[in-house]
Parts: sequence; structure tokens; C-alpha cells
Amino acid sequence: MRQLDYDDVIKKLVSFIRERVDEANVNGVVIGISGGVDSATTAFLAVKALGREKVLGLIMPYYENQDVEDAKLVCETLGINYKIINIKPIVDAFEESLDFEPDKITKGNIMVRARMILLYAHANQYNFLVLGTSNKSELLTGYYTKWGDGASDYAPLINLYKTEVWEIAKRLGVPERIIKKKPTAGLWIGQTDENELGISYKLLDEILYRLVDLKMPKEKIAEEVGIPLEKVEYVENLVQKSKHKRKLPTGPEF
Repeated sequence: MRQLDYDDVIKKLVSFIRERVDEANVNGVVIGISGGVDSATTAFLAVKALGREKVLGLIMPYYENQDVEDAKLVCETLGINYKIINIKPIVDAFEESLDFEPDKITKGNIMVRARMILLYAHANQYNFLVLGTSNKSELLTGYYTKWGDGASDYAPLINLYKTEVWEIAKRLGVPERIIKKKPTAGLWIGQTDENELGISYKLLDEILYRLVDLKMPKEKIAEEVGIPLEKVEYVENLVQKSKHKRKLPTGPEF
């Protein structure tokens, strides 16, 4: 993986958030706090940039589980204002309006988009920006919901791989239990990112860095990392098939 000066990275991230808020002339930022490392790291950076009084956390569970307690731990550690909004009634209302029973992926996307609507409702009401929590590993593989958790005004972590976010989290003082927990979007019981992706973040990032940043041939990546070529091709396919997610809608030119 690339060698970063993490102290310098943190300074840049803090400056980025402060500058974007100043440019937009807003009162602060709102962040969806999931109980995971990405949202925790984003919240810690926002408080460092703006002060705790300018950061609002929204905890938006569908299931009542450990993630809610972890999200509360982040907010209370930072001393920021936060709200807990149970999205089950919202999602249930959406489901009732459909003439079919959504499968778990469709329902998961409805859940994530409901959270986006709540974030923007608060941003509009209080003159805030929505700070996204997506990282580069998710962006490149399309592991997010288009117009859901992929929607934000700014995403400070978007050019950092997941393994790099973990390193930043350690330096910022994010609670250890948040850093060590298995990443999950909390969309159904037992769901984890790595199970859905079919690969560990550590290996994924090693492949993505060589494939996307260094533009190395697939065969050389497989040899250097010590993995079958099929693994590299699997990751390449994730990147290729999610291209549309990384572009705004287009139409024909006239």
C-alpha cells in the first residue's frame, strides 16, 4: 500500500472541512452516525475542524442493536448534539405503498435512501452541509447505494482506502471498539461488508491500489500480492460494473 504521512493527511482533512463550510456560509454539518469507523472518523474530523457545537449527528437505525450503542458512544465521546430516529416506520410506509414485496437488496436501498432524506431535511432546516462518510474502497467497488449513502455535499474520506481510514481513526482517538468491529451497513441481521464484497478490506485495498492508482497489469498484481489471478479479475469486475455509480446521469448530445 502507499505510504502516507497520516499527521499531514489529518491536517488536510480538517482544513478541507473548515474551508468547505466557510465557503458555503453554513452553520455547520450533519453526519449520519452508524456506529462504524467511517462515520466515527468523519465526526471526529468535523469536530476538530469546526468545534462540537457545529456538528449534528443523526443515528438512524432500522434494527435496535449494538450499532446504536456504538453510535451513541461516538456522539457522547465528542460531546456533539445527536438525534436517534428509528427509520422502521418510514421504510414500512414505503413498503406498504409498493405492489410487490421487496427483496433484501431493494429494501436495504430503501433504508439507506430514507437516511439520506432525513440528513438533507436537517441540512435544509438548519443551514448545514451533509458530510458523507464513504471511502475510496467503497467508491471504486460500488459498495454503496446510489443517491443513498453515496449522496452528500462533501465526502472527506472519499480518496482514502478503508485500511487508511482505520489508521486515521487510531490517531484521532476513535474508541477502540469502533475500530475493531466488523464493518456493516446494518441492513439486515448478520450483514457484514466483507461477506457481501466477498473479500477482506485488507486484500481488496492491496489490489485496488495497484489496479487503479498504479495501473499495474493484472498478472503482475497477482504475482506481487501472492494471490490467484481470478481474485484480481474479481476486483476488476467490481470496479467495471459499478462505473455508472460514479457518474452523474447523462443523455445524448445535440
